Amino acid sequence: MKQNLHPDYRQVVFRDRSGGLMFRTGSTMTSAQTIEYEGQTYPLIEVEISSQSHPFWSGRERIVDTEGRVERYRRRYGKAGS
Repeated sequence: MKQNLHPDYRQVVFRDRSGGLMFRTGSTMTSAQTIEYEGQTYPLIEVEISSQSHPFWSGRERIVDTEGRVERYRRRYGKAGS
């Protein structure tokens, strides 16, 4: 079997930027940021959407657009009915 083929699998903390939800899980993702969580230090992975902020799971309709796609669409095509 080949050595050093797979990335390291470790415990990391994911944090939802808009909702503030944090949870610890196993992942191969890496990060330079760390956070103290439940008495241990873990790598921190920031995410845009989680179950707390997603409209389907939270029941709240809200546009999360960090890259400006919605505004670019509105500028290009205008509002409906205008």
